[in-house]
Parts: sequence; structure tokens; C-alpha cells
Amino acid sequence: MQDKPFHQSFERLKLMMDELREKCPWDHKQTIQTLRQLTIEETYELGDAILEENWKDLKEELGDLLLHIFFYSKIAEEKNEFSIGEVIETVCNKLVHRHPHIYSNVTVNNEDDVKRNWEQLKLKEGKKSVLHGVPDGLPAMIKALRMQEKAKQVGFEWEIRDQVKAKLEEEIAELQHEIEIGNQVAIENEFGDVLFSMINLARFLQVDPESALERTNKKFKRRFELMESQLTREGKSLNDYTLDEMDQEWNRIKQHEKE
Repeated sequence: MQDKPFHQSFERLKLMMDELREKCPWDHKQTIQTLRQLTIEETYELGDAILEENWKDLKEELGDLLLHIFFYSKIAEEKNEFSIGEVIETVCNKLVHRHPHIYSNVTVNNEDDVKRNWEQLKLKEGKKSVLHGVPDGLPAMIKALRMQEKAKQVGFEWEIRDQVKAKLEEEIAELQHEIEIGNQVAIENEFGDVLFSMINLARFLQVDPESALERTNKKFKRRFELMESQLTREGKSLNDYTLDEMDQEWNRIKQHEKE
């Protein structure tokens, strides 16, 4: 399929959004609140496409998300708040402001310099904390990662990986102590500290913990369903097997995947 000029595609989508708001009962009824959960779902679908590096799905999911951006902008325009053009101009102006090493005379040597400049600029814009830009609604793992990354930009960071590993071992020891005591509230607190330290170690290993865990989720699902299929092919249920029998089949599947 031949690409149309960008401005033609942009204008086509904008006109379609106008038409749908006017003529489609479902589209006409939507508000920014009713769209919110749908947008979150679309974002997760985009995340799945990225994780799988499925370019066909990636193109489609990007389109779905773009539609939502036009949808919110159309609703805002109806309320005389802003237009899609203003949305684009706002982000363009922000990019210029946040990249003085490109659009002004600031010099940077590497990616870390760029990130430090970003955090300083945000503080000058009126943000009271370097953590201010981390949304409260983020999933806990992603939120922990983003807070750690932002804290790093002001020097609140371990120097070497061994220090991070030592901190993780310290947190695990504290968790084990609370497990032995049996204090459930303290166990939960210490377990959270262990997870936070694991995410910190992931950063030092240059691993995205969210993607790593999701890959493991997919791997577990694939192996469990294979085990389920193999063990129940004769009409039995998994409850008819012992843990050792299920574990043997699990290990067989695991070994087969490695080969």
C-alpha cells in the first residue's frame, strides 16, 4: 500500500472523527471518562505488540492509540478547551525546550547528561520534586523503575553493581528475619523492599524488569498449557496427577524447548 502524504492522512482522520461524533450514537456518547479504560487497554495491547516485536500488530495498535488522541482532542475542542493542532504544537514546544543541546547552545556528552538536563529543566518549570512526573496510577513495578531512574539524575544512586547486590542480600536477610518471627505486616513491608531492590539490580544489569517478568509469564503460560495438554490427552484431569508427575512433564517440556 502506497503511503499518502502525511497531511492528507491527518486531515482524513480528523474529518472522520468529526463525522463519527456527529452521526454515530456510540461515538457521540463518549466522554473522556468513558474512554479512559479503553485507552489503558489499547496501551497494554501496544505494549504486547512491542514485546513480541510484531510489526503488523504494532502498526495497528499505534493507529488505535492515535485514534484515541484525536478522540480526546475532539471532545476538548467541543468544550472550547483545545484542538488537536494545539496538542501537537504543545509537544513540539516542549521538545524544543527540553532539548537545548539541539535547539540552543547547551553541550552534552552522553545520554546521562541529557537526562540530568531534563530533570533540571522540569524543576525550573515549577515541579517541586524530581519524582513529581511519575504518575500515581502507574503499575507498581514501572513506578519503582521510573522513580529510581529519576533519583539517579540527581546523584541518588549506587556507584557499582556489587553495592546493589549487597543491598538486595541485606533486604532478603531482613525478610527472612521477619518470616521467622511471623509478623505478617513486617513480612509484607520487607517483601516490598526486596522487590524494590530487585528492580534496582535490573537497572544495573540493563534489564527492563516489566518486560522480563512478562516474558516469564508468557513462558510459564506456554509450558503450563503444554503440560496440561499432554497430561489430559487421555481424559484425565491435572488433579489425577501428583506434583512429582506434573513436575516430570514440566521438566520434559523445558528440556525440549532448550534443545
